[in-house]
Amino acid sequence: MRHEPTDAELAMWRLLRDRRLARFKFRRQVPFRNFILDFVCFEKRLIIEIDGSQHASSTRDEAREAVLIAEGFRMARYWNNDVLQRRSAILEDIFVKLAER
Repeated sequence: MRHEPTDAELAMWRLLRDRRLARFKFRRQVPFRNFILDFVCFEKRLIIEIDGSQHASSTRDEAREAVLIAEGFRMARYWNNDVLQRRSAILEDIFVKLAER
């Protein structure tokens, strides 16, 4: 578990914490199996990952995602710069994903 979140993770947490997004409960930096989930809404089984360039075409991320999907989760991945520059669009996308469940 990282003790120092990135700027994008801090920005996302400010948007999700305290049930700020349509009253859905999100948790941050949650241990699950052998993984740490950036943000998760257990009620809707939605995981949100905020990624930097090190995650571009990562086979390790693909394997991790397959395990989490097999556990019944859905994944939403957003790039750091999108979270910092396009917050409204990201929140709208998350809201749609929550409503789909």
